[in-house]
Amino acid sequence: MKQLLLLLTVMYGFLQAQNPQPYQLPPKEILDLVDINPRPLIRIDSRNQTMVMLERRAFKTIEEMAAGEVRLGGLRINPLTNGPSRANYAYGISILSIASGETSVVKGLPEQLKISDFSFSPDETKIAFTNTLPAGIELWTVDLASGQANRVTDANLNASIGMPYLWTPDSESLLVFMIPSSRETLTTGLQLPEGPAIQESTGRKAPVRTYQDLLRSPADEKAFNHYAESEIVRVSLKEPAAPFLPKAIYRSLSFSPDGNYLMVQTIQQPYSYIVPYYRFPVTYAIHKADGSLYRIFHQRPLVEELPTGFDAVETGKRNIQWRSDLPATLCWVEAMDKGDPEVNVPVRDQVYTLDAPFTGEPYILAATPNRFRYVTWGNSETALITDGWWKTRRSTTFLVNPGSGKSSMKVIFDRSTEDYYGDPGDFLQKRNHLNAYSLWFSPDNKKLYLQGEGYSPEGNKPFLDEFDLKTLKTKRLWQAEGISTYESVVRVVNPGKKMLITSIESKTENPNFYLRSGKSLRKLTAFPNPYASFMNVSKESVRYKRADGVDLSATLYLPAGYDKARDGRLPMLMWAYPREYKDAGQAGQVKESPHTFVQLYYGSPVYWAARGYAILDDADFPVIGEGETEPNDSFTDQLVANAAAAIDFAVERGVADRNRVAIGGHSYGAFMTANLMAHSDLFAAGIARSGAYNRTLTPFGFQAEERTFWEAQDVYLKMSPFVHADKINEPLLLIHGDADNNPGTFTLQSERLFGAIKGLGGTARLVLLPYESHGYSARENVLHMLWETDAWLEKYVKNRGVKE
Repeated sequence: MKQLLLLLTVMYGFLQAQNPQPYQLPPKEILDLVDINPRPLIRIDSRNQTMVMLERRAFKTIEEMAAGEVRLGGLRINPLTNGPSRANYAYGISILSIASGETSVVKGLPEQLKISDFSFSPDETKIAFTNTLPAGIELWTVDLASGQANRVTDANLNASIGMPYLWTPDSESLLVFMIPSSRETLTTGLQLPEGPAIQESTGRKAPVRTYQDLLRSPADEKAFNHYAESEIVRVSLKEPAAPFLPKAIYRSLSFSPDGNYLMVQTIQQPYSYIVPYYRFPVTYAIHKADGSLYRIFHQRPLVEELPTGFDAVETGKRNIQWRSDLPATLCWVEAMDKGDPEVNVPVRDQVYTLDAPFTGEPYILAATPNRFRYVTWGNSETALITDGWWKTRRSTTFLVNPGSGKSSMKVIFDRSTEDYYGDPGDFLQKRNHLNAYSLWFSPDNKKLYLQGEGYSPEGNKPFLDEFDLKTLKTKRLWQAEGISTYESVVRVVNPGKKMLITSIESKTENPNFYLRSGKSLRKLTAFPNPYASFMNVSKESVRYKRADGVDLSATLYLPAGYDKARDGRLPMLMWAYPREYKDAGQAGQVKESPHTFVQLYYGSPVYWAARGYAILDDADFPVIGEGETEPNDSFTDQLVANAAAAIDFAVERGVADRNRVAIGGHSYGAFMTANLMAHSDLFAAGIARSGAYNRTLTPFGFQAEERTFWEAQDVYLKMSPFVHADKINEPLLLIHGDADNNPGTFTLQSERLFGAIKGLGGTARLVLLPYESHGYSARENVLHMLWETDAWLEKYVKNRGVKE
């Protein structure tokens, strides 16, 4: 009888634990803040005449999230629309004339709008966008002069792989990816396999990271073909549509700057079951402007076998693109070290160019000592090439004379990518005579321009610089004051006249757009502050030190009206995300302005300032490994040191109760959270959203870790909170989307950690949000997630030790 009672008790407890939880709403203080639509998305034409505002919504509905989805080759496709599932849309559109400041409403739009894939026409007199219907995707254009919208296709676009259309250079027609008219219905019923799914290793190393949604069988390959195949149709704005290219799996289309050639990338078989579609074989074909095939330029094979390391690349041609300052010249890169970072050679990459008709010997433009990153074209005498090396975190930018090639390479910047204070900014580009983007020269062609964030110990102060091509020195033309506001550069209109379009915000002022001419400002938008009830919450950028002297920073929020003498120490929620560094001196650099507006979003911890908590947001959690030592060699020790320093600061400041501090984070921040719960007793509770907790499930590297599990087993095991689940002795809330598509953060990661904690007698709660991926989108799920977080904090942090 006792055994039966025990069995019934265990079964009752199990059933209790598995009871479904109806969706809940967070407290009113949070609900009033989270249920607010964000500011519109802004798109500005290159002539700085037109600002297009795309209206957004804060959330999707659970019905939208529940729409059908197929997962193939790293893609997630809605089978009804043949576009991406769970896509983000704009729901309204308006046009602002920058010169007059007048806003006009677009005429002729359908009542129900789901806008995506926005672009200006090459002459910028029109815009195009796709509109997603329940059973398909259609293409629309808008004439900017009249504001008249027109639907130009039926709802039969294929948007399964990227942008589903391309403007032709004359702006009078578009090349559109259409569902093939001959496509047969895909059989969805039970299909018996013709045999097993087989993969084979041939004895060559082929390390790959942990991807999701891969192909797994011949049936998947057939389904991939079904959804990915398109035919390209030329849709004229004045004449009937006409076939342009036959059925294939098109990855991208791009016209040469002169418009005479079209580079067409098509995905080929054989497919892979271990890498996503973008590493499948690709044919690069050059077509004439009328669509006729001119020649096959390159056939890239399947890329399954790469050496280990972040600087590992494929052999053969890669980064194939048009040179933007010439009519029709191709540029590409080839590795000189077999793509292997472990091979020591004086030249890692060579950069080649080849003019039309693409049949002669390629010209060696540059030879880079480290891995090629990108090229910025200028003119016949000027181009910029940047290379870099991950292990040393170095980046070098070279000034190159394209006519003299590699012999002309001159170093202009050589810096650590971790050194924010030394960031020189990015060179400005503008449309050239070919209507393609290239370097922005001064009228005398002797200078270029740089735009940067202006990182400093006082916070970001964005700037505009002039760069002398002869002396290689810079001259400051303009810099934001950064005294009480944060002013960022949205667009440089005229660098010589210091005419800019900027965004200005402060702690209490929502960002708005301005036209700046020197010291003169004209306001372009008037977005109101949507968080008026929250503005009495105090916000302060704070600095403190780790025990070993590393500088740290965070943003401290305190409840409205908080008085330390009257209210005493508060429960505190700390939110963070660890980052790896090779230089301790650069780890503590300030990376944002102290004057930014409080931008609340679904995952923000700042809501709980309205619930009586002190919030230490975006707390620095550097993980440093200098010289031959890698950051992860002491990962957990450094996490604990970072956390202890933050808590000590808040306690010494008199605002936090040391015994009532929670730690939280998302993704790698969730991984950090679980590790802190396992390796310290600093926290009353933890909140971990969408993390990975067993590093043996990501054995070929993760985050900034280049080494494989077999090269650094001790590191992988010590960094895996799953291995140390028996040490997690404070309550841990695990939240995860049940359809996470992020590499490595399988939903299984949270399920297994929860199972381990539960089996070992710890306190944990696992919340799986239906249909959600790595980020969360459905209103019902987000509000419930906030309710779960609030209930956890109230029970285990604010009221810690209070008997129920």
